[in-house]
Amino acid sequence: MPTPNKSSVSHRRTRRDHATETAEDYVEAIAETHNSAGTCRVRDLAIHFGVSHVTVTRIVSRLQGEGLVTTAPYRPIELTPQGKRLATASRKRHETVFRFLVSLGIDREIAAIDAEGMEHHVSPQTLKRFAELADKNAASPD
Repeated sequence: MPTPNKSSVSHRRTRRDHATETAEDYVEAIAETHNSAGTCRVRDLAIHFGVSHVTVTRIVSRLQGEGLVTTAPYRPIELTPQGKRLATASRKRHETVFRFLVSLGIDREIAAIDAEGMEHHVSPQTLKRFAELADKNAASPD
């Protein structure tokens, strides 16, 4: 195997980020649905993501195999402790990216859409700086 250069390292990280995106989005949505409705079912996720029940069932099955959720036929979807940790971390990243974009003057609706994709690809170092700048911009008088 050839020695990786900076470009290949970047692409490898992007592929890894893409591989975890769906899991992060789903555990975050499950946590949000539980918080608002008290329970989460396949139907709730199908509506949330605008996908078929079959798609949600496949993804939930994968998440179950990864130890992030538990469920059974005709039963609600529950996050495992590992799934809860991932949901919390995903929510924090999402909120930080959103706050940063809003602090730049981006419309809140656009910032929400942009944050949804960006949150998965921001390094911890960049995320930390986003938080610092969002806090600084929020504290500055206009």
